[in-house]
Amino acid sequence: MATAHILGYPRVGEKRELKFALESYWRNETTAEALQGVAEQLRAKHWKKQQAAGLPFVTSNDFSLYDHVLDHAVLFGITPARFNKKPFGESNVPPESTYFAFARGNLEQPAMDMTKWFDTNYHYIVPELNADTTININAHDFLIQIDEAQRFNASVKPVLLGPVSLLYLSKSKDVNKLDLLEPLAQQYAHLLRELQHKKIEWVQIDEPILALDLDETWLKAFTKAYAYFRTLRPKLLLTTYFANVARYQTSIIELAVDGIHLDLVRAPEQLASWVNAVPAHWVISAGVIDGRNIWRNDLEKTLDYLAPWAKRLGERLWLAPSCSLLHVPATLSHEVNMDTEIKSWLAYADEKLLELQVLTHAINKGVEFVADELSASRLAIQSRNNSKRVNVDAVKQRLSDVDTVSAERVSAFAQRATIQKSRLNLPLLPTTTIGSFPQTADIRNSRAAFKKGDIDEQTYNAQIKSHIEFAVKQQELLGLDVLVHGEAERNDMVEYFGEQLSGYIFSQNGWVQSYGSRCVKPPVIYGDVSRPKAMTVEATAYAQTLTKLPMKGMLTGPITMLQWSFVRDDQAREATALQLALAIRDEVDDLQKAGIAVIQIDEPALREGLPLQKSAWADYLAWAVRAFKLSASVADDSTQIHTHMCYAEFNDILPAIAAMDADVITIETSRSAMELLDGFGEFKYPNDIGPGVYDIHSPRIPSVEAMEKLMRRAIEVVPVERLWINPDCGLKTRGWKETNQALKNMVTVAKNLREQLQNNQRSTLS
Repeated sequence: MATAHILGYPRVGEKRELKFALESYWRNETTAEALQGVAEQLRAKHWKKQQAAGLPFVTSNDFSLYDHVLDHAVLFGITPARFNKKPFGESNVPPESTYFAFARGNLEQPAMDMTKWFDTNYHYIVPELNADTTININAHDFLIQIDEAQRFNASVKPVLLGPVSLLYLSKSKDVNKLDLLEPLAQQYAHLLRELQHKKIEWVQIDEPILALDLDETWLKAFTKAYAYFRTLRPKLLLTTYFANVARYQTSIIELAVDGIHLDLVRAPEQLASWVNAVPAHWVISAGVIDGRNIWRNDLEKTLDYLAPWAKRLGERLWLAPSCSLLHVPATLSHEVNMDTEIKSWLAYADEKLLELQVLTHAINKGVEFVADELSASRLAIQSRNNSKRVNVDAVKQRLSDVDTVSAERVSAFAQRATIQKSRLNLPLLPTTTIGSFPQTADIRNSRAAFKKGDIDEQTYNAQIKSHIEFAVKQQELLGLDVLVHGEAERNDMVEYFGEQLSGYIFSQNGWVQSYGSRCVKPPVIYGDVSRPKAMTVEATAYAQTLTKLPMKGMLTGPITMLQWSFVRDDQAREATALQLALAIRDEVDDLQKAGIAVIQIDEPALREGLPLQKSAWADYLAWAVRAFKLSASVADDSTQIHTHMCYAEFNDILPAIAAMDADVITIETSRSAMELLDGFGEFKYPNDIGPGVYDIHSPRIPSVEAMEKLMRRAIEVVPVERLWINPDCGLKTRGWKETNQALKNMVTVAKNLREQLQNNQRSTLS
């Protein structure tokens, strides 16, 4: 009898209940008790869904108020000592406030670093390790969730992020990460003994770094850590995902675990070698349902794939999604306005639970038992495969001719920079922002009223223009050098463009957590992509009429459009990326024809799309860079092309970033105190660069002194004539009061440094 389970369920709720509870708590409108009450209700609802799908046990501790990596840092006492001081002189700070301070910062301390979770658009909080770090377990909150689950269901499978992955994913200062391995493994062993006392039969222990290229030192760390888990513990399911892990098979099968989970969506070829290699008592959890995309499973094809292994493994076969369902929306039940044909091709988390149930019944009870469900699956797959809406001859023809289109700018950067300097007439250390300004309640209300039909298009456009006017005026008053229109009309940097491109469809409630309370609603690329008409020209050109300063056109790049969408899986991702690049190229051309001299093509997801194993990097980077350059190469020499990247490590792909040949790149660097910029300096990055000087995800307003200190460090690394000054990222989530104060301080930094550099130059000349 095969067993079904999941690795994790979406946290935020069907209608973002957790988001709204968090933000209400952060605004001091509700209590910590109210927030915890919402969290408890959501957990119970998620477990109820697992029960309804017939899963023999429910998965616990996959829920988090902000981030599961941060939860484990707190669980094992890996929290920065700099937060030990009570803010505002308070002696009784709620534990929730301390927890959120780690992630968001407070008035005294900046937040911990945040970066991408492998090659997903989820962001995790990076634990900080240093010479003073001591491992000290506090399992109270962890065990509370288990107690809740056990009251709900007798059979519970808790989830733990494994000790080796926890250390690997941390950042270290003046300490070797692996020096902390033994004390950390000992505390894990202590927790596992506690779970055995609670009569937990299975624990899911996630070691996602097995998807990466690991050297012998880190492989030996697994052996060393898991040696502490040989006795007095529940059974352990070692969980891997996102890649083929068969190359580490020799090391893995020696570990003190009782089974392994494999991602058979990303790497179906690995199952045979694992069935033949694992110890006779191990279970194999087959991740055959895609936990990262929303396409309906071809159930008959999956059953054919599993059939020989089901016979061999019997009750040792478990069925599961490929990874946690954190990466997909909760349920299709609220998508009442979605195109019915395309909706029939999709499966969100709840639908994936049902697919899991069908597969399990088919294996355990026979295909006749689920004949109707298999028939419905077959018809949906056939409908998608045969739909003329998916493949468009004109788009495919343009793609086939793409080799005739140059991806190179007319002139080299040095020549372009001279021409652009003459046109833009910018000062030393020019200031700008990344694009978006606060999405106020007025903006959101206007958008909602327009969508509901309460106001007409003319009224809506007039209201948006008033917000653009306000944003432009504020920037002029602040003294910024290159302005933006503020993006009042945009709901999301991907969704806004996708709504205007052919080949996309959108959800009403397809929300996915990006970090904390930040949720995104990824559009679905179901077919060939093209741009029917201009998307941003009207708003940007209008903003330019309001000022004599350069107005920056804001576009989302092809790789980010690809990465932050649910992408069709019936053609190569490269082909879809090039279709997107051609659409963005058309927009760049129309913007410059409208007189826009600066155009930013954001690519924050370029690093995110990098394959997890280096052997596949060259191929990906070749087509990803080509897609960006194809979108930008239509620009004249006098048109300055910017790009923006954030919350990722870039040093290992700097040659590819340089090959993109953007005139200016802006990056997030404030959380790392400009550490990310060091790589650009060592590489001698050839074009202009704007290192972010303050963290826009924190409510802290950075001081002039703090930002000036960062820029002085930047000037030591990059020639000053190639530096810009800007925030880390867009300002959409901030309020106007804090935005104005932070930007005022930022502009003051630029003025101070210009004056000091000028004085230094005079002294040198004299």
